[in-house]
Amino acid sequence: MSEEIAGRGDPLKVLHLLWGKDEGGRRGPKPKARLEDIIAAAIAIADTEGLAAVSTRRVAEAVGISPMSFYTYIPGKAELLDLMLDAAAGDPEGKQAPAFEPHAWRDNLTWVARSYRDHFLRHPWLLELYTHRPVLGPNTLLGYEVALSAVDGLGLDEVEMDMCVTLMANYVYGAVRDVARSRRVKELTGLTDDEWWMTIEPFLETIDFSSYPVSSRIGPVVGEEYGLGDPDRAFAFGLERILEGIGLLIERKARGPR
Repeated sequence: MSEEIAGRGDPLKVLHLLWGKDEGGRRGPKPKARLEDIIAAAIAIADTEGLAAVSTRRVAEAVGISPMSFYTYIPGKAELLDLMLDAAAGDPEGKQAPAFEPHAWRDNLTWVARSYRDHFLRHPWLLELYTHRPVLGPNTLLGYEVALSAVDGLGLDEVEMDMCVTLMANYVYGAVRDVARSRRVKELTGLTDDEWWMTIEPFLETIDFSSYPVSSRIGPVVGEEYGLGDPDRAFAFGLERILEGIGLLIERKARGPR
């Protein structure tokens, strides 16, 4: 697991910064930068160069303050990462949630899932940071509110609503991680999937695959259909299976106890 994960900083200091509750207020001359500009600069670096490129020095330079001045705004990088998570959750490029109606719960959850997916693909570094401890900032809580609203009014209890949202989020996280890693491996190797396959194909022709009858039957069909993978198709397939499962839960709740 990457060492760059959320939740390593002082949680109370992070909360004060997230909610604008300065502990005692800043003293001295007027600040040269705004907190939101510092966080935005860090996100821009992570988006273009990856999380490893984010440092307090780089971010300070990006907003025109000295590296030491950075610490008068944010205690350190650990806290910065938490602030980045919440700020990214309120990405202005994100889609506005529609007015959810209970009868359209499938459309509601599909919208949530695809919004999650788009969000991670815009900011793949988020996949490195998330842990089971949420960053309880205003943008994060708003996202949770929207997701819960997608399954509200369906007869599910509070825990079931939360579990449905968690199920969807976990599915999207795993599906997007694979897409992000596939993009990264292409960047690091300089090979497209087709080029990689052509490189190893001559050797594969020398192998006896008779010990693998099922994969020998399935593999060529899949390879002809979509090569090493079709992320959009795979995502839609998995999402539909999850929606079917949630649908069964809703139907069972509607029937009541037997």
